[in-house]
Amino acid sequence: MHLESTIEQLFQILVSGDRRRAQAFVATIATTGIPAERVANDVFWPVHEMLVKLFKHGQLSRVSYNYATRTLRQVAHQGATTYMRAGRGEGRVLLFCGPTEGEELGAQLAVDLLEAAGFDVFFGGAGVASDEVLAELTEVKPAHLVLWASAASDAPAIRALIDQIKEIGGHPNLRITCGGGVFNRAPGLAEEIGSDISATTPAALVAALTSKATAAIAGAAAPARRRASKAA
Repeated sequence: MHLESTIEQLFQILVSGDRRRAQAFVATIATTGIPAERVANDVFWPVHEMLVKLFKHGQLSRVSYNYATRTLRQVAHQGATTYMRAGRGEGRVLLFCGPTEGEELGAQLAVDLLEAAGFDVFFGGAGVASDEVLAELTEVKPAHLVLWASAASDAPAIRALIDQIKEIGGHPNLRITCGGGVFNRAPGLAEEIGSDISATTPAALVAALTSKATAAIAGAAAPARRRASKAA
């Protein structure tokens, strides 16, 4: 599979709104023997990043963005059903994301790979107030708090939440991870606001959180990000 060409072809099909063609194209990728986990990280994730960036900069219409994100979420969900599953035991993850459909899609890609790697993921989505997050930390007792595919508008609240967690204490073993979304668009932001870990792709997130080398699916997806950056 030629990665650059595959990403570009899938992107064009998705923004056209042709769901049947998108499903057929993804089915063709599956016949190449590439693990579904790698397809999610090396194809679906960079396409997701391109969609978000181009829409954010007014280079993609609302209808094309809606077509693409919804169809991509469907084919990604179907692909996730074929992931190889590790035994449970990697610990609990509490994960929140940005407010848009695209950010939820990016978070779902990460959630599916984390679950396949053996994590118990509590996916809270977007719009959850800090006091509710703090309450969930006490109730769920996760090993990891992941703030993934966040929007730029979320950054001040995330900074305040991290400060609050560290000031209050009570979660000495909690590791906070930020990545995707605004954290990919602003290198160094995750560390600046107090994150313990940062990751740029779902596979990198799995690798950072797991206690075993389970993320052999790693693929940086950098070429697509560079292309999206040039297009913007």
